Amino acid sequence: MQTGRMRTELISVPGDPARPNEDYASVGLPASGLGGSLVVLDGVTPPASASGCLHSVPWFTARLGGALHELSLSRRDLTLAQVLALAIGRTADAHRATCDLSHPRTPQATVVVARWSAGAVEYLVLSDSALLVESPGGAVTAVLDDRLARLPRSALASEAAVDAALRNKEGGFFTAAADPEVASRAVTGTLPRAEVRTLTALTDGAARWVERFGEGDWADCFSLVREKGPRALVDRVRELELADARGAAPRRGKPHDDATVVYAEL
Repeated sequence: MQTGRMRTELISVPGDPARPNEDYASVGLPASGLGGSLVVLDGVTPPASASGCLHSVPWFTARLGGALHELSLSRRDLTLAQVLALAIGRTADAHRATCDLSHPRTPQATVVVARWSAGAVEYLVLSDSALLVESPGGAVTAVLDDRLARLPRSALASEAAVDAALRNKEGGFFTAAADPEVASRAVTGTLPRAEVRTLTALTDGAARWVERFGEGDWADCFSLVREKGPRALVDRVRELELADARGAAPRRGKPHDDATVVYAEL
């Protein structure tokens, strides 16, 4: 999509065509042409055990993502952390009467939000999705919430260990679930608009190109998206996943994951 000098591209591909895509992505460009926002969520797939909720992860990401999309554009008086807190509260209110929101595996998601105006670019990252920021000179900075990556691998030996000791707790990592206070844990910042040329947001299913398969660094990943488009990145990740599955010792984790990329030239 192009509006004036701005160009955006978005792709979101399920890891398994037989399962609903648990990611969410949107780009908001007001008719005024003044500013905009992007939102990317990666829903956390629950284990087979009960989550205490009647609703699916796609239901949750659609609700939370929709609230973030609207509030990031309509409530410019709020910081992005405040916007996230309000969106989490609104989503929780939509199902607190029917569901146990205190359950550790209540529906939840990682979050990337970026918002721009004539003078500034604001960003927020919570958990292991990524935001790549390109300067006018071509330098690429990865904005990451790396708390999950910094945990000892022994601590991630089982889903039960993650739920019981690490998820949304001090010393662990944080995702957007039902507690608005988690918004204060996000990585946030503001840059002058003149220092930002392009934004690229990725869920970890697309970020596997860097983090799991080591095809290049974040700058290389950005270059692939810019030159060949988001589809090229996702297609290459799928090729690498298939090759990995055929290997003698496949890696831990899902063979394929939902993969979402949003690219925005400001």
